[in-house]
Amino acid sequence: MQPTTVALSRRGLLATVGAGLLTTAGAGLLAGCGGEAPRTHRVRIATGGLGGVYAELGAALTRALTDHYPELRAEVLVTSASATNLMLVHAGDAEVGFTQADILSRAGHPALFALARLYDDCLHLVVRAGDGARAVTALRGSRVSPGPAGSGTEITASRVLAAAGLRFGDDLINVPLGLDESARALAAGEISAFFFSGGLPVKAITALAGRLPVRLVSLARYLPALRQRYGEVYAERTIPRSTYEVPSVATIGVPNYLVAHARLPEEVGYALTRTLLGQRDVLAIAHPAAERINHMAAIATDPLPLHPGAARYFRDNKR
Repeated sequence: MQPTTVALSRRGLLATVGAGLLTTAGAGLLAGCGGEAPRTHRVRIATGGLGGVYAELGAALTRALTDHYPELRAEVLVTSASATNLMLVHAGDAEVGFTQADILSRAGHPALFALARLYDDCLHLVVRAGDGARAVTALRGSRVSPGPAGSGTEITASRVLAAAGLRFGDDLINVPLGLDESARALAAGEISAFFFSGGLPVKAITALAGRLPVRLVSLARYLPALRQRYGEVYAERTIPRSTYEVPSVATIGVPNYLVAHARLPEEVGYALTRTLLGQRDVLAIAHPAAERINHMAAIATDPLPLHPGAARYFRDNKR
């Protein structure tokens, strides 16, 4: 894939983190292995920052889609993730996008439909092992990255900090960085901690833990407060020792969805859903989080209804 620069904003609403439009092209298998072959259609998939799970899976989904439906012109948009992705899809600057479910719970989204529920993210709070904080409240007065502006990480992290009685500006210095930038800044001592919400394992955190002693801070104590205020979208999850070879912690999990605009043609929604579910093993080569995509759970997309193409796929492929 050859990257070229792309502007992700429309009327000044959207900010881009990282330049790049990653386009996958090439001949592949003819469509028709189930479902109507879609007409030629552009499919821009809004993902996340380089090094994150969305970007890895988005690139793999684009390759698989192009292999099986060459008439679809599939492209990956590198973005700052969930909140920006919803804005892109709403504005017509992307056909589909990855998002966390807790972003959807903030307001109604009548123009959006879900293609599938994917896997659960785990919220990471990463600090240095030797001198890092052992509790969220110990970060008071520190420079902390909550993730880039427009990301799901930023929103979830801000909610956790509020539950801990902390606010940026009053108690913490906000250093909004992408994942790779956060890892570099922690290694350089420029920040004391960073948050990242992603499926396990997060490659950038694996790489950081391989060159710098780090630790994860437990966040599960704030789950009751989050559920009381925002509903049961959040759940307790464990990041085991084997993930990064650091002590295991209990943290907060949130589901991810692949969403589409209501205008996406039904046959394109069918093709996307069929590729996502039918090529799960291929996607898992790009990132192990895809192994947790479950056919039965994929239809649980509240508060969004299923896109008509996705609904038809699940009707045709009952388990």
